[in-house]
Amino acid sequence: MLLRILRGAFGLLGAAAGFYVGRAGLNLWQVGGGVNPPPGLSWTLLALVTFVAGLVGYGVAQHIINLVTQSMRWLEGRLQRTPAQEIISGALGLICGLIIANLLGASFFHLPLVGPYIPMVGSILFGYLGWSLGTKRRDEVWSLFNIFPRWGGKERDKGKGESVRSGAKILDTSVIIDGRIADIIKSGFIEGTIVIPAFVLEELRHIADSSDLLKRNRGRRGLDILNKIRKETGITVKVSEVDFDDLTEVDSKLVRLAQKMGAPVLTNDYNLNKVAELQGVRVLNINELANAVKPVVLPGEEMTVQVIKDGKEMGQGVAYLDDGTMIVVENGRRFIGQTIAVLVTSVLQTAAGRMIFARPKAADRKLGAHHQALERSEYQCLS
Repeated sequence: MLLRILRGAFGLLGAAAGFYVGRAGLNLWQVGGGVNPPPGLSWTLLALVTFVAGLVGYGVAQHIINLVTQSMRWLEGRLQRTPAQEIISGALGLICGLIIANLLGASFFHLPLVGPYIPMVGSILFGYLGWSLGTKRRDEVWSLFNIFPRWGGKERDKGKGESVRSGAKILDTSVIIDGRIADIIKSGFIEGTIVIPAFVLEELRHIADSSDLLKRNRGRRGLDILNKIRKETGITVKVSEVDFDDLTEVDSKLVRLAQKMGAPVLTNDYNLNKVAELQGVRVLNINELANAVKPVVLPGEEMTVQVIKDGKEMGQGVAYLDDGTMIVVENGRRFIGQTIAVLVTSVLQTAAGRMIFARPKAADRKLGAHHQALERSEYQCLS
């Protein structure tokens, strides 16, 4: 119904435009000295032009309405994805730009020929410049409101405080695919709201649709982990629709979202960890958690391990604990495939994890026996 009314309105506008154009044409014809047509013919021509113009207006109305509707939908979707702070700061910049353009344009208005057009061009240029600077410098614009506690700092800190009090934590793609996060949440060590950004879900979907079998399996595993967290852990899971069109990398968007929400990022990505820390974002790295909960081993302690392969250096053997910690056994190559007792000599903590160095306990016994034999022989020689 509304579409028919709009098409009828466009038809009436087209008819009115045709009527005025036809009437102006007849007047110009008479003023130019042309032969005056009979009155009946003049009205017939005028009616015909009006009717044709009305049909044209009614016909193109559908295309104009579709174009306007699509433009409004695009603009609405763009505004919904744009943060409110960016819209407000851009509007303030636009207003300032138009004010400056109006003040400067008034000085050039009385110039001949180009005077009336300078304010219009200035309004376009300064308006765009103000909007662009307002959106790109929104943080500085909002920092100006800190002098008004009610509008500025307190409101923003309140929003961040709510995120902190709710214990919101943002999940990275790598930690979702890793899968251990579901068990950690289920064990109760992580509380609060789990925030999953929409751009992380989009990246998981692209990985799950990859032509590479390994990537496809990793992506599907990540989606399964999210469903497990939502259904089995009993924790609140929230999908954040906030996006940043000026950024392309997912890691940069995660850091920006964490800054905006005042929430930490859960990840096991070493590079994201360092970048986030440089920008003042708190990071919860599950690899660091895994290293922290590994049992502490001190030099001199005795352990029972199975040597399974050669080490990098000559004569070394390598064993592993149940949690994956590597144990390098000096002179342990000859014990490959055997379960032996070793004594810990040193412990090395690296970015990749903890590494333990040890030596076979049997060698210590032989060495001790050898020392005792030497001491007895020296004693006999002296006596």
